[in-house]
Amino acid sequence: MPHDVIMPALGMAQETGKIVSWLKRPGDPVRLGEPIMEVETDKSTMEVEAQADGFLTRVSAEAGDEVPVGDVIAVIAETADDMSAPPTGGATPHEQDTREQKGLPTAPVAAAIPQGHDIIMPALGMAQDTGLIVTWRKTPGDKVSADDTLLEVETDKSVMEVPAGHDGYVAAILADAQTAVPVGSVIAVITHDKPSAPIQVSGPAPDREVQAAAPAVPKQAETQARASSAPPPSERTGRILVSPKARRLAHEEGLELSMLLASGTKQPFHTADLQTLRELATRAHHVEAIPEAKEPQALPDRTTAPATSALHIIARLSASGCESFIARMKAEGGIDITQDQIWLYFATGTLRRATTAKSRPLVVELRDEAQEKCRYLDADLTRLSKPTVAEDEDMPALIIRDFTASRISLVTSAATETPVLTIGRDNEALILSFDYREDQLGEVEALAFMTEFAERLADPLQSLI
Repeated sequence: MPHDVIMPALGMAQETGKIVSWLKRPGDPVRLGEPIMEVETDKSTMEVEAQADGFLTRVSAEAGDEVPVGDVIAVIAETADDMSAPPTGGATPHEQDTREQKGLPTAPVAAAIPQGHDIIMPALGMAQDTGLIVTWRKTPGDKVSADDTLLEVETDKSVMEVPAGHDGYVAAILADAQTAVPVGSVIAVITHDKPSAPIQVSGPAPDREVQAAAPAVPKQAETQARASSAPPPSERTGRILVSPKARRLAHEEGLELSMLLASGTKQPFHTADLQTLRELATRAHHVEAIPEAKEPQALPDRTTAPATSALHIIARLSASGCESFIARMKAEGGIDITQDQIWLYFATGTLRRATTAKSRPLVVELRDEAQEKCRYLDADLTRLSKPTVAEDEDMPALIIRDFTASRISLVTSAATETPVLTIGRDNEALILSFDYREDQLGEVEALAFMTEFAERLADPLQSLI
């Protein structure tokens, strides 16, 4: 099925985007998550990734063009033969069907929408193709200022508040709460003058209707009513709802998201659900799941004897994320960053969030294959390129061992006094091995640490935005 490439909204109030360059040519094969073009924002130049496998076709904008957010500028087709020019006006049957499948206003509905400032679904991440509306903070007819929070949108990491971006009145709301909406789609309209009849578009396409806005109800009652009456998001949109990062990682590992759907896991799916998906795939196909951990064990009575069992978690990811980030920081900012500085920064911050050590100082030790070591204090709270060196007598909460320059790609350790994270390399992949004892970390904490650390290492730039 063809996949439209739209000009994404990379900022809250962005109306157009400038194409800096195309990284792929018409007819070139592309893969999900592969950069296809560079777009200039008000802060920097960002890469936009392909949202499907296929061939880049029907490119309608050139480098240097300013393109309205939401406009289709190319198509990722199943074959390289679809090189016909994109339509210049009106919705094609394919586009009309796509709008209905995604729960967007179709042509008859759109005709009733008032004219004003269009509010679009922003792209809050580089690999995001949809946004899940968690809740509307304003109702049709409400007066808003540009800085007022209009709605909350869920990303792969958290729930973000989206400001109105314009002073005026909410004249129309075009998507229900708990609905996944494609990036760049118009979801509301703000007018300068108070609307005489504000509207709200509701109901699943193609049976959705334009309705006069209902009288305001208390927020708690509204939330309860939506929760009791709204069908699951997948029934309204006809698709599996999943965060962009989780979709990309599942694709890279060859995991079928439909297995999560069949298991009854609540949508939308996030990266934390991938562990469940790996376990489902393991049972179904009898293959090794990564990351892997021993079955939960009852914690021993620490008043009588210390725990000594060594537990291991192993993960594998592409090394290209770190390499691209290092090259980009050098080229665009003249900043020299080493890979172990990236590991140090992310590991310290991730360990702080995954454990109860949120406020106390955290010391992390770096070791190379020759066991040369240096300790750093609260590296996540300092500049990435200039971590603070700790005193040698400060005991580390974590040891990071670098084996990427050796022939050793995977090392697991026996029980030690400090958890150990070993990083090796196998061609273009990084191999992460985390060794800890059950009296140091619980299994939930350890899995949370490794999951987030691997995700951040896979895309350092996105993690820092």
